Amino acid sequence: MKTIEREKFVPSGLTHLAYALDALPLGANQWISSPLTVAKMTLFLEPKGADSVLEIGCGSGYQAAILSQIFRRVFSIERIERLLVEARARFKEQKLLNINTKLDDGQKGWAQYAPFDRILLSASIPKVPESLFEQLSDNGILVAPVEKDGAQIIMRYTKKGVRISSEVLEKCVFVGIKDGIA
Repeated sequence: MKTIEREKFVPSGLTHLAYALDALPLGANQWISSPLTVAKMTLFLEPKGADSVLEIGCGSGYQAAILSQIFRRVFSIERIERLLVEARARFKEQKLLNINTKLDDGQKGWAQYAPFDRILLSASIPKVPESLFEQLSDNGILVAPVEKDGAQIIMRYTKKGVRISSEVLEKCVFVGIKDGIA
């Protein structure tokens, strides 16, 4: 996390708050997660030995930038074009050449480059779509904030053959996932 300058990924008027332990608004009703949340989500992926990761919800690009320092190949999907254009410019400016991006509904995943060793959702979802589990490699891990009983809980799913096991990690607060492209 030391190699990525977080202030490059927050709105210009909020750079003085870049390292505060709060989520910050990006516009379009989206937020950049706190540095602590980004670190936790990254660790929850258990990245050691993994090669490729799919991120659903690129936002400002900060989480993808962190992932790019750990994974050889990063794929990130964003549904809001303005946010994706800005994230791509940041990746180019920071010379982060191993991040691939796509404007789309992230709930569909990115079958063209599947299977992925890891999948990370950066928005809460009522239920993880089966299509994402299908795009997860054997022994792969998917981490997602899942909505349950009026709360959000970070869940970690592990795929072994056709079996998906799950574990509850901790409570959280993320923006909710939305269908389609904005």
